[in-house]
Amino acid sequence: MSIVQIKGAGGNIALERTSFLGSRIPSEIQAMIKHSQDLDKDTFTKILKIIISVIQGKQPQYDKLKTLINDKMTAERFAVIYCGMDQLVRKALRLPAESLKKEHFIHDLQELQMPEKFHDDLVKCVFGSLRSQLDQQMIDSRPRLPSLENLDWRVDVTISTGVLNRVLVRGITMGMTLSDGSINNFEMSVSKFQDLRFQVASVLAEMERLEKRSILKIKD
Repeated sequence: MSIVQIKGAGGNIALERTSFLGSRIPSEIQAMIKHSQDLDKDTFTKILKIIISVIQGKQPQYDKLKTLINDKMTAERFAVIYCGMDQLVRKALRLPAESLKKEHFIHDLQELQMPEKFHDDLVKCVFGSLRSQLDQQMIDSRPRLPSLENLDWRVDVTISTGVLNRVLVRGITMGMTLSDGSINNFEMSVSKFQDLRFQVASVLAEMERLEKRSILKIKD
């Protein structure tokens, strides 16, 4: 969810807020809303508790899942509701707690036509006492590549080779230390190193230029 502040030519400021789901509602959530219209609150709460347990890293017990399957709640319908609810909860938790306001969250649920009897349980899930634990668990369990911790470089001069007695060619040796503790070394020519410095400086200058523009401001 983001709030975009747009300043018009006349000086008027308008605020536009997008849903916490983004500009497009996932098809899984749309299907879940359709199948949840006649769902009783007790079953909804049980499914929500299972989703929270999975986010916390716990494996769901088959016996608990089996008790929810009956003539009215078929396995196919359960799968549709579970997948949609899981996406809805994860998308809400993806946003920082200070960015997504409770009243905005409820308004978005109303726009989705989510039955009002389920609003309280979803609000407790997203804004309740377990929020910090869920946030930390999602950070720890998300797939990601190691990040760059440190970058060192040095200039090496090749004095001679097995073929030539006098070469005197300069080269750059780079050393990257990653967050997983691994160290990767590679070499590049001086011209490529200068090109890398130029590209980094260009990006930093462009970022600084965009930060100074007051026509469009995006607030989390």
